[in-house]
Amino acid sequence: QVQLVESGGGLVQAGGSLRLSCAASGRTFSYYTMGWFRQAPGKEREFVAAISWSSGNSYYADSVKGRFTISRDNAKNTVYLQMNTLRPEDTAVYYCAASRQGATMDLSKYNYWGQGTQVTVSS
Repeated sequence: QVQLVESGGGLVQAGGSLRLSCAASGRTFSYYTMGWFRQAPGKEREFVAAISWSSGNSYYADSVKGRFTISRDNAKNTVYLQMNTLRPEDTAVYYCAASRQGATMDLSKYNYWGQGTQVTVSS
């Protein structure tokens, strides 16, 4: 069982930066692939980024590639999402999730989800 709690969301102007954190409980955190997803009003939840358990592999949606960076600190049971050059279209609730499978963009493969943190980017 893994419990996830996101933090770091807020209101930022376009071009600004935010760093999201996701704190996980459970001794087996390091064995899980961790992912970030987001959901804008009226839209489906979509993949943002994922990182393998060893941090050896990371994956990004095309829309955030080059602007967002996912990382993890297994000693702190925490995964991060550094978001730079934010755009109004990045506005959404951001969720972290844990998967027992390899790094994947498929949200159905994620077993545990946090409650989400709101990110709002003003133009």
